[in-house]
Amino acid sequence: MHHDNGRNGASGPPDFGLHYDAWGRLVMTDAGGRRHIGVEPVRGFPVSDPRHGIALCDAEGRELLWIDDLDALPVPVRRVIEDDLARREFMPVLRRILQVSAPVDPSEWDLETDRGRTRIVVNSEDNVRRLDGQRAMVIDAQGVRYLIPNIRGLDAASRRALERYL
Repeated sequence: MHHDNGRNGASGPPDFGLHYDAWGRLVMTDAGGRRHIGVEPVRGFPVSDPRHGIALCDAEGRELLWIDDLDALPVPVRRVIEDDLARREFMPVLRRILQVSAPVDPSEWDLETDRGRTRIVVNSEDNVRRLDGQRAMVIDAQGVRYLIPNIRGLDAASRRALERYL
């Protein structure tokens, strides 16, 4: 995969632009003037090096542009990327699954999180994922990710509800 740092030289302006359209979608205009609607920044190394190695991916998940160093970008472009990443990475902790509407997709989940009680819609079983070790994640229809730091730490009813999906 070709990695371009998104710049025309060490000190020149970036060879792309970013803005939100009227529907709140992130739009990238590339060096050739083509607009890519619904782009998503993805950190290559979210834990070990969150400021370096960010890919701008199209709506299908294909990499359009690689940014070596977030801090090398002009402030307005960097702020758009940082704000988008922060919104995407906002991750409430799921403490209990009080109820799942039905074992069919989409399903409605009644949850207790570290930020209080909430109801979410989960579009498909693909949106419930086991991470490393005993961690898991539930992604709602709006793209909000709910982290389960320890599946074993959940009460029995929550574990049973979750096990149908994992």
